[in-house]
Amino acid sequence: MPAYKDAKTNKWFAQFYSKNWQGVNKLVKKRGFATKRDALEYERSYKVRESANLDMNFADFYKLYEEDMKPRLKRNTWLTKEHIVRTKIMPYFEHKKMNEIKAADVVKWQNEMLTTLDEYGRHHSQTYHKTMHNQLSAIFNHAVRFYELKENPARKAGSIGNEKGKEMLFWTQEEYLRFAEVMKDKPKSYYAFEILYWCGVRVGELLALTAEDFDFKNKTLRINKSYQRLESKDIITEPKTPKSNRIIVMPDTVCEEIKEYIGMLYGFLPTDRIFHITKSFLHHEMDRGAKRAGVTRIRIHDLRHSHISLLIEMGYSAVAIASRVGHESINITYRYAHMFPSKQTEMAGNLDRIRKEVEKKGDVETEEAEEEVNGNVTESA
Repeated sequence: MPAYKDAKTNKWFAQFYSKNWQGVNKLVKKRGFATKRDALEYERSYKVRESANLDMNFADFYKLYEEDMKPRLKRNTWLTKEHIVRTKIMPYFEHKKMNEIKAADVVKWQNEMLTTLDEYGRHHSQTYHKTMHNQLSAIFNHAVRFYELKENPARKAGSIGNEKGKEMLFWTQEEYLRFAEVMKDKPKSYYAFEILYWCGVRVGELLALTAEDFDFKNKTLRINKSYQRLESKDIITEPKTPKSNRIIVMPDTVCEEIKEYIGMLYGFLPTDRIFHITKSFLHHEMDRGAKRAGVTRIRIHDLRHSHISLLIEMGYSAVAIASRVGHESINITYRYAHMFPSKQTEMAGNLDRIRKEVEKKGDVETEEAEEEVNGNVTESA
């Protein structure tokens, strides 16, 4: 069906029929094209996507991928994916046909990414290289699983980067207390850091807290949401994982401090966020406090690591710690295994003791048997 020009706007529009996934023929109309060619190209790419023919180019398939996957993902997760695809992947694969992209094309893209610098003139981290590759591979995996692509060229090419993140840093209890002391000049900062360190919550969980999340009678804190700043808007989402929904018992001192802090807030409703601050604000405050206290500057998320390391030092199990911080216990065991006291020497000692006991028992039984035989021989004589 040809394109049409709107006399009022002087723009072109496409109008055509196309069968949807249910086999129903529907009228599709799209306005606002600068040229007739653009309108006709929209019709062509739309029909190609609807037919799921992998003779389409990468950009068209990504639109199909977006329709399939965007409703299934959290908003912040999708925005992260979309940013990487738009800035790192699309410029290289946009016009290539899906069924013609080879592993060699992916390798060339990987080499380009390994030499690309970020906005500060630095090479991207190994973790970010891994993330970029995973996003490209996810698109091809989708094509393989649902649209009959023969193989995933990104998987065949092999990955780049690695999943090992930055080294985890920790503050000892003494270091944190030195830091906390110099933060008391700004109550909002001080109370925020108190919750981060003594309760082990994530930053997004902290910033989503409302007054009604605290039960001062039972000294508990409820975690059931997370705060994100997305597209210049405050967004409250579900916590990171199902395990993240939890009730945390607060230390008495923290309980009293937060009760005092909420009492200082004027005109707040129980459903209002009690920390109207940003992650950037916390980063600046961390810089200020660490410098004044004379302690090593760590990342905000490292306060969570510090909380976990303190619990390990106190002798709590991975299962108990995981329940408190909203992790899977296997993740606690994997990430912090080097911090748990080693039981290997104790195990080896107990195994050795058991073996010696068995051997000693065997020796006694042998001696008794020999005595019995000797006694029988004497009686016979």
